[in-house]
Amino acid sequence: MKIAVVQVRGALGLTYKQRDTLRLLNLPKSHSCVIINGTPSYLGMLNSLKDFLTWGEIDLDTFTILLEKRGRFAGNQALTKELFTKTANQEISAFAHAFLDGKKSFKDVPGLKPYFRLKPPRHGFERGGVKKPYSMGGALGYRKNDINNLIRRMI
Repeated sequence: MKIAVVQVRGALGLTYKQRDTLRLLNLPKSHSCVIINGTPSYLGMLNSLKDFLTWGEIDLDTFTILLEKRGRFAGNQALTKELFTKTANQEISAFAHAFLDGKKSFKDVPGLKPYFRLKPPRHGFERGGVKKPYSMGGALGYRKNDINNLIRRMI
């Protein structure tokens, strides 16, 4: 199971341990996104930063769109279909399917950045803002499959 993690709030006011955890998750700024495995160690990291992140299970369609539109190579070079097939020797959709199945990783494609820089969501973060958990009407914390809607609005 792959989990999409989006940093909703900035890093101002975080403790050293929390900043280090953000660095380990590879989330440099707010509105950045990473795709991680659903292992207990990663889930513990997410729970320690639940007041600054939102996460949920990503599906194949959303991940493919995320790669095509917001994927970058080293040097901030946009990911195009031709460049991706040249470096990875396969199509973007085939890589996305293999990645979500756990057969491939970002390291298998040389120069592909492991995080995505997103825009603020269209029509804002829904409902109650960025200071409340998702279960109470806000934008923070675990949101199951609703992360796909958020990511599509942020692409």
